[in-house]
Amino acid sequence: MSYCLECLKKQQEIDRLREENTRLKARLRYQERTAKEGFFGSSTPSAKLPVKANTTLRETPGPRGGAQPGHQGHGRRSVPAEEADEVILVSSAETCPECGGALQDQGCRERTIIEVEPLRRKTIHCQLEQKYCPRCRRKVRPRAPGVFKKSLFGNRLLAHVAVQHYVFGVTLGQLEIQLGVGNGSLHGAMHQLAARLAPACDRLLEDYCQAPVKHADETSWRTDGFNGYAWLFCSQQTSLFRFRQTRSGQIVEEVFGQERLSGVLVVDRYAAYNAAPCPLQYCYSHLLREVQDLEKEFPEEIEVQLFTSILAPLLAAAMQLRAQGLDSAAFSAQARQLKERIVDWTENVANHPGVQRIQNIFRENPTRLYHWAEDPQIPAENNFAERTLRPLVIARKISFGSQSPKGALTREVLMSVLHTLRKRGGDTTALFAQALDKLAAQDALSPYDALFKIDSS
Repeated sequence: MSYCLECLKKQQEIDRLREENTRLKARLRYQERTAKEGFFGSSTPSAKLPVKANTTLRETPGPRGGAQPGHQGHGRRSVPAEEADEVILVSSAETCPECGGALQDQGCRERTIIEVEPLRRKTIHCQLEQKYCPRCRRKVRPRAPGVFKKSLFGNRLLAHVAVQHYVFGVTLGQLEIQLGVGNGSLHGAMHQLAARLAPACDRLLEDYCQAPVKHADETSWRTDGFNGYAWLFCSQQTSLFRFRQTRSGQIVEEVFGQERLSGVLVVDRYAAYNAAPCPLQYCYSHLLREVQDLEKEFPEEIEVQLFTSILAPLLAAAMQLRAQGLDSAAFSAQARQLKERIVDWTENVANHPGVQRIQNIFRENPTRLYHWAEDPQIPAENNFAERTLRPLVIARKISFGSQSPKGALTREVLMSVLHTLRKRGGDTTALFAQALDKLAAQDALSPYDALFKIDSS
């Protein structure tokens, strides 16, 4: 079959226009996604998301807030007198306020009130009784309770400021207003406190490395105006923070060392974690976002839509499996089935380069993707680390980072100690104050033992 020259030119023009049409559609989809999701797609930080357009009246309203019809309410329980912190008796008048007649006693009507004591500083004048031993020829006097040597601030105040600032994100400026203590004095007190507690971080590092399931994550953090990174290494019982200028693998080597460790480290696919001397479990949340981005990028590609419509639910099911409360046998059966289906779909032959790219991630990392299917303690996602890192991200939005390397080191020590103390249970402020009292009374006591060793006496 032969074609005339004019027909060939027309066909070339048709092919060119089709190619241009495809390219322009892809560019239009990218612009629409950028306007909706930001420049980084589903990975765009919430602060960088474009503002949503005003809601129109034609949009379907959401469900009504509050309790739904037919819901059985639960009233607030009244606190009995035995459980109350304080019991007060409010006397009634002897005569009726309406007619002036005598009133008859009918007992008491009980009511529960929840109140708060205002936070204010208290100045204590402490007189230390001094005596002399004629045999030793030395003066003897006791230590002031609840305060370190040569420290103006008591341990209760130090514990309150540290927990409020490094755990709950209250700024030192706000604490200055609440307590009437200068901002510079509070900064100096926190620096001194961190210097006392720094040795505890070495023991916390040992606890972390011995954990059966470890997590790690990092985020940007500026120190003294220079770009840097905040690293988090955490387990169910321990949190370790590191503030460094680099995001290289040397930080991972600094934390884990080179000796082989037991347990599994759950991380995203950042290459620096490959230096960790223990098995890795890659986060499925990041993989799921990449699959969803692929689906949005090629809405007209049948192969892409089929692949993503099957793989995305499988990844989501793997992440939700631990939360179902299954027994060991049921968990193993469902985990094995999910793993087999994921492997099948990522091993299938694909033609589209986007599908091939996702498949290659699974093909090249089989030893880093399926630990969750072998042990129910190992999650398929790294949400635990991201939630643990969230208070630091909020602090970054307020303070924009640390003002000096000394400030970064202070935050590193106190956040590690306090967030670990909070994970191990109890009232963080009260436990921290008790630990400081022990350290103030016993010079030889190690900070780790004072903070985390359970007193069995």
